[in-house]
Amino acid sequence: MRPTVKDVAKLAGVSPKTVSNVINGIVFVRPETRARVESALAELDYVPNMSARGLRNGRTGMIALALPDLLRPYSAEIVHLVVELAHERGWGVQIEQTAAEPKREFELLSKARAYLVDGLILNPVNLDDSAVLSAGPLPPLVLIGDVDQDLVSQVAIDNVAAARDLTQHLLDRGCRRIAVVGTPEVPRGSSGAGVLAGSSAGEPGTAASRLRTAGYREALAAAGIPVDPALEISLDRWRPEGAATVVGKYLTEHELPDAFFCFTDSMAAGALSALWSAGVRVPEQTLVAGFDNILESQFMIPPLTTIDFDRREFVAAALDLLGERMADKAAPPRRVMVPHRVIERASTAR
Repeated sequence: MRPTVKDVAKLAGVSPKTVSNVINGIVFVRPETRARVESALAELDYVPNMSARGLRNGRTGMIALALPDLLRPYSAEIVHLVVELAHERGWGVQIEQTAAEPKREFELLSKARAYLVDGLILNPVNLDDSAVLSAGPLPPLVLIGDVDQDLVSQVAIDNVAAARDLTQHLLDRGCRRIAVVGTPEVPRGSSGAGVLAGSSAGEPGTAASRLRTAGYREALAAAGIPVDPALEISLDRWRPEGAATVVGKYLTEHELPDAFFCFTDSMAAGALSALWSAGVRVPEQTLVAGFDNILESQFMIPPLTTIDFDRREFVAAALDLLGERMADKAAPPRRVMVPHRVIERASTAR
């Protein structure tokens, strides 16, 4: 039988209320009493029944955060801030990795509906493939990231404008042949010219890859430079090792471009490694820029030019929206756009 609060109270020689006070950590309990209760909790291997607690007061005090890839440095920064800022609100956080699989998203939405968590912050990479569209009635839910939707509240940055600004930064430095790393995989027989912003069914790549490709192309068009498919280096899994591989292969098959614009800083790290291995000097022979301004970007060699946005503002907005949804599930969805800026560093110095 699963031990109860009453079992712990009997073993510790205290009231069930005192045990609850120790578990919840809200009401002061004398150190010697707390020690007896904690010893009893450990001896009985007591685990709080979050479902039962939720049935009693309507809240578990837990929210869930689900990201597609926890290995990425960007994900680590988001997790850190969500845990820190949620703690200030008195919430615990359950961390999950979806691997962009609808099945995992569906399981998390089911947990929220079953009151195992009070709400969910989800980062789908594609709305068409996400369980958000097919999971039925939605629990308190906030999306972060790049999918274009109006079903639930969302926090995002303007990826098209950010990519356009970064490309313009490279154009202003005299670059004309700008390669981009991380564009959508284009099916055979397609020129790729139609892969623009949006998320209609059947489009390749992730929402972020489509939006950033669109911004890049808009900047080229404004400068009177035609799109060159040979300069769009596709990569579906945005990891540094993948970027190093595709950039290394590109260098053996193509003329060195004026610049590489990588759709994440992690991919920029891979590109810098491939360029170093090929004996290409940055920024003397080509420029390199990234996106996200992860902590490591300022310590790359050379320090990386990138797109930055206020992570704390981004996460705080997501938690605020989630709090609104938890308090009123019928509230209309809201979208919060967080400003971005170009951070110029030595990797694009001329």
